[in-house]
Amino acid sequence: MPNNGSKKILAVLDDLFFTVKIAAAAKQAGLEIEVVKDEKQVFEKAKEHPLLIIVDLNGNSVEPLKLLTKLKSNADTKNVRVIGFVSHVQGELKQKAHETGCDMVLARSAFSQNLPMLLKR
Repeated sequence: MPNNGSKKILAVLDDLFFTVKIAAAAKQAGLEIEVVKDEKQVFEKAKEHPLLIIVDLNGNSVEPLKLLTKLKSNADTKNVRVIGFVSHVQGELKQKAHETGCDMVLARSAFSQNLPMLLKR
């Protein structure tokens, strides 16, 4: 389902550094951010059709690949854009995230550096 003008970003992460960084960039871009830490919350909030879902692929609060598979196979959430970020040394995880439906996967450093631009899109 297409985004209906939502200005909300859903972030699935448990890393305080990235939580603060994403919140600051979202505020600068005029967007709201909601941080969720479990799969149930992700699906409750994703049904509201956020502009974007950001997933820390190294996070411990959810199983990221399982979550991506469920998001992209669910009729209510399959069209929501998903960006994942991962440690640069985890090429296999990056590849698996692409295969399970993550629209874009970036190394943590590239994600951090390009975050303002990504949110302006």
